[in-house]
Amino acid sequence: MQLVAGEGGPYRARRESDRRHAGHTTSPAACRPRRVAMLSMHTSPLEQPGIGDAGGLNVYVVELSRQLAELGIEVEVFTRATRSTLPPTAELHPGVTVRHVAAGPFEEMGRTELPAWFCAFTAGVLRVEAAHEPGWFDLIHSHYWLSGQVGRNVARRWGAPLVHTAHTLAKVKNRSLAAGDRPEPPERVRGEQEVAAAATRLVASTSEEARHLVELYGADPAAVDVVAPGVDLSVFRPGEAAQARRRLGLPTSPDHHLLLFVGRIQPLKAPEMLLYAAAELLLRDPGLRERLTVAVVGGPSGSGLDRPDALVKLAADLGISDVVLFRPPAPQPELADWYRAATALVVPSHSESFGLVALEAQACGTPVVAAAVGGLRTAVADGTSGILIASRDPAAYAEALSRILSSPGYRRRLSAGALAHAASFGWSATARGVLATYLQALRPAAVAV
Repeated sequence: MQLVAGEGGPYRARRESDRRHAGHTTSPAACRPRRVAMLSMHTSPLEQPGIGDAGGLNVYVVELSRQLAELGIEVEVFTRATRSTLPPTAELHPGVTVRHVAAGPFEEMGRTELPAWFCAFTAGVLRVEAAHEPGWFDLIHSHYWLSGQVGRNVARRWGAPLVHTAHTLAKVKNRSLAAGDRPEPPERVRGEQEVAAAATRLVASTSEEARHLVELYGADPAAVDVVAPGVDLSVFRPGEAAQARRRLGLPTSPDHHLLLFVGRIQPLKAPEMLLYAAAELLLRDPGLRERLTVAVVGGPSGSGLDRPDALVKLAADLGISDVVLFRPPAPQPELADWYRAATALVVPSHSESFGLVALEAQACGTPVVAAAVGGLRTAVADGTSGILIASRDPAAYAEALSRILSSPGYRRRLSAGALAHAASFGWSATARGVLATYLQALRPAAVAV
């Protein structure tokens, strides 16, 4: 796939000159990027996942950037400044700089409001390279369609390749909407179509996502690479459940069960499924009430902001408020304790491009009961590390959870399978896969004028 050079001709010539001067050649193996402009317009990698728009994408950008820096590639992450007190730049990790770009008012904005500030954000990105010699950035990597729109304009200006990761796709989400949820707008669908056509290469998290990019968006199959996200195995690792529960202030008895939901509270993620399933479990076995805690760790987001107390009211309506805990999003070390403390994690999303929380839980040895949708079919090994549920009936979740709760042997087998499955997903492997995509994008034919 070729990019239109636009005003990038002189930049391209200088970039190639710089590579030759630095001892590089233009062979594929030698076109290794020195600096990457990472675009995350709508959410900052410095934000706590689980709050507002911060989620798996934030974790992805943070971990990928860190690992690329470990490979000797400088990364500058551009994100929109939401507060006037934010510094212009912040070091996320040695070799990784976060740049806060002034684009629009210094406040949180809904994603539907952000397209009005594409030009301002683009100008902020362009100003950074303008302060250096042309060719300062070898490549642009955009995340989510909003950043992709900025990325395609920056790529034309610089004459540099654009790599894009969609993370979620509007056409896929609109096929599996939760009841009462708002569909993704036509503007987003058009924007994703334009980015898919403009990008030098596209990174998909799963083969299914790659197929969606080709079949639903007309992407060139030869330009789509599948690179699975990872998990930080140094943070998310097994630990003593009783100790984790003690740190969290939870009952430590071996026969006490903790069912866990982690993520943004919005219709797409369907956290209510866990509450319905818990109510069904208690209906089947009233004695379980003394030995059960249901924890929801996360904050309202997206259309969930319309009814931030909906889950609290549902728990009351179901008569299970006494066993349900609501906790705010947790930093990674505390989140790892929640996973270790849990008997099972429930991930009942209507659609999911991958499902990083499922991988994190499994890395801690916790089985996962998840919807058989999207990337969860890759993140969870059905019958080995967890159970995938094809039905939207809470009774199906209750049945799967009952089997885990009632059979310690089965639970141990799933726990062992979860550890083995998660061990194959490390962020270093993700970074190597993305670097291979970068090398393909930097091939002279890929970005020929």
